[in-house]
Amino acid sequence: MKHLLLSTVLILGSVGLATAQQKKAPASPAAEATATIDGQAVAIKYNSPFVKGRKIFGELVPFGKVWRAGANAATSLHTETGLIIGTLAVPKGDYTLYVIPDEKEWTLVVNKQTGQWGTVYSEANDLGRTKMKVKAASALVESFKITLTDKALGMEWENTTATVAIRAK
Repeated sequence: MKHLLLSTVLILGSVGLATAQQKKAPASPAAEATATIDGQAVAIKYNSPFVKGRKIFGELVPFGKVWRAGANAATSLHTETGLIIGTLAVPKGDYTLYVIPDEKEWTLVVNKQTGQWGTVYSEANDLGRTKMKVKAASALVESFKITLTDKALGMEWENTTATVAIRAK
């Protein structure tokens, strides 16, 4: 009887622990930025990592190298209308966004490959690239954030804000 009681307690404890672990917030939660441009939906889906006391740009995310613009799966762009992002014409459809951060400016990369893990990048699949303006954030941005309006696409994290103009084609 003692063994049955002990086994029951251990099983219930394990189930409780597993349930508590499942409810733990993800390290880089899913996020989405949406806008209506020329009457059509545009959406960017990404995972939002946190600073957590780390030095981000120039260390965790090296300057001059392609970065997935978020965490986990690759950052996706879905547009129901053709766009002009900076100097780049983007037909309606589905794409992956990457950036190449640098101290003074970033390069936004629009890639035709979709559905891949964020670190899987093939330059051969690039639709094209355009420059983003960079400035210092007014305060620490703990969680990576993408913003989207009918006029601009922005990315903010740590002490940096990068933006590029966007409009209907």
